[in-house]
Amino acid sequence: MAFSPLNWFWGLFSLDIGIDLGTANTIINIRGKGIVINEPSWVAVDKRTREPVAIGAQAKAMVGRTPANIVALRPLRDGVISDYEITQALLEYFIGKAHQQSIVPLPKPRVVVGIPSGATEVEKRAVFDASMAAGARQVHMAHEPSAAAIGAGLPVNGALGTMIVDIGGGTTEVAAIAVGGIVVSRSLRVAGDELDQDIINYVRNKYNLFIGERMAEKVKIAVGSAFPMKEEKTIDVRGRNLVTGLPESIEISSVEIREAISASIGVIIKTIRDALDEAPPEILSDLIDNGICLAGGTAQLINLDERLSSDLRVRVWVAEDPMTCVARGCGIILENIDEYSSFLVGLEREPVKRTLS
Repeated sequence: MAFSPLNWFWGLFSLDIGIDLGTANTIINIRGKGIVINEPSWVAVDKRTREPVAIGAQAKAMVGRTPANIVALRPLRDGVISDYEITQALLEYFIGKAHQQSIVPLPKPRVVVGIPSGATEVEKRAVFDASMAAGARQVHMAHEPSAAAIGAGLPVNGALGTMIVDIGGGTTEVAAIAVGGIVVSRSLRVAGDELDQDIINYVRNKYNLFIGERMAEKVKIAVGSAFPMKEEKTIDVRGRNLVTGLPESIEISSVEIREAISASIGVIIKTIRDALDEAPPEILSDLIDNGICLAGGTAQLINLDERLSSDLRVRVWVAEDPMTCVARGCGIILENIDEYSSFLVGLEREPVKRTLS
């Protein structure tokens, strides 16, 4: 990229930022500082003006409690932008928040954003344009499984093959990586949100109780599991009885929640199997030693690693702080751009090598 005096000037006062623009959470990593923002990807919007009234954790707290003129929504669905203007506002807010200590009123950072490996050209362009419109002076993109693998500390540039399974809110990304590139990948739009919906449907069908997304997520985090637990748990679930229309609280066990989400877990396992079936024998041989690494917020589901190990007959382990792997990986790419340039993705279909100025 040609030298630009203006970019050089902005670079004196702006930060390098890695962004995991997730369906459920937006996580920002600042070069040299680490993770500085980890907030829900929620925006509360005034219906009449389309202006945001709250963003992030404050907006999520309003879900299900907003007055008639305000709606709380997530501008990303299944890992991609579903509302461009609101996503731009979300990015502007978080970029500004990351620069709170900066002396520049309008920061112009360099940005690396994670995108799903299955993103279309239109979806990639939307992320690029929204990031530029939000104030970035340079925008570069990396596939989420690549960024997650780098953030998890996997030897992605080595000859030995590794596999990452990044299970977020909207998508599950599976990739076998070796010699600085993705050998095999799968992108599935079944992840944490789908598990929440499974719980909502299960409780409604079995108990005639309607619960919201936040309650379903709370249940999933507290007692959700993919494999039998040593000591099963229970939780009180509150919602509206569909027969009487009145508030009601019931007790549900972890065994029931495991049953509720089993079909979606099975779909994720099938996707990993498909990737393994397509991988070269040499990669499979390496995985016997290296195992499969789990990243993403849903990787924290209780005993998910044990379920995968049992079904796939290979060691499965959870990365340290799995939720932030993509953002940390984007930050590492910025810090070592020459080493990881092969993982940058252009607006064409294939990866392209770039140098950040």
